[in-house]
Amino acid sequence: MPVDLSGKRALVTGGTRGIGRGVVDEFVACGASVVFSGRDAGLGQRIAADLAAASGAHVEFISADLAEADEAAALVGAAAEILGGLDILCHSAGIYPKQSLAQMSVGDWKLVIDTNLTSTMVLVSSAIPHLREGRDPRIVLITSITGPRTGIAGLAHYGATKAGQEGFARSAALELAPVGITVNCVAPGTIATEGLLALYPDPGVLEEVATSIPVGRVGTPADIAHAVAFLASPDASYITGQSIVVDGGNSIVEH
Repeated sequence: MPVDLSGKRALVTGGTRGIGRGVVDEFVACGASVVFSGRDAGLGQRIAADLAAASGAHVEFISADLAEADEAAALVGAAAEILGGLDILCHSAGIYPKQSLAQMSVGDWKLVIDTNLTSTMVLVSSAIPHLREGRDPRIVLITSITGPRTGIAGLAHYGATKAGQEGFARSAALELAPVGITVNCVAPGTIATEGLLALYPDPGVLEEVATSIPVGRVGTPADIAHAVAFLASPDASYITGQSIVVDGGNSIVEH
């Protein structure tokens, strides 16, 4: 049975694809009203229209490039205006272009840092005034096992942002607990998304990766979304500053 998010007003970033899309679907299924963002306006508008028609829920899309701090801040304000307030912020948007350190420029580094990490600070700080007026306010960041717990060659910039998000979440949780806002992370492992397929394009490679995961399969966006929905619910009121790893046991294997 899905958790009950009836009456909740949620903003989800990166909601047109992958994990973010899974979170949007889950929030709608749990009864929330949802505004979600992405960079593909046509796709986002189609998803919003389809979900609204199928569920009767209030679902709207806003185009935003979160590498631009002004757009990230404006996104929060627009979502709160559309929804009449804000109870949940789920930051799922992120990029992970594979690139060796030997070839990485400062510009390459800054693009990933700004999109994944600086946006976290801007979104959260912009959302605080709205969340303080919300009901059981929640912030959930989609991080990764890559960075805080593991590493992947060619993703040093991405790993740095995900470790940074988890450090940010712990300090933010302490700062926001007195005003009733919880801050938590969900750290996915290997999840079947468009981005993952781009990292493993060769036939059979992803299937081989799955054999190293203790539960024997690659995860799905829904696996992550279920954890996010719990942390966004009233049932998670005594959990803050934490990171829930959802990786099929992959990060505990001793090689």
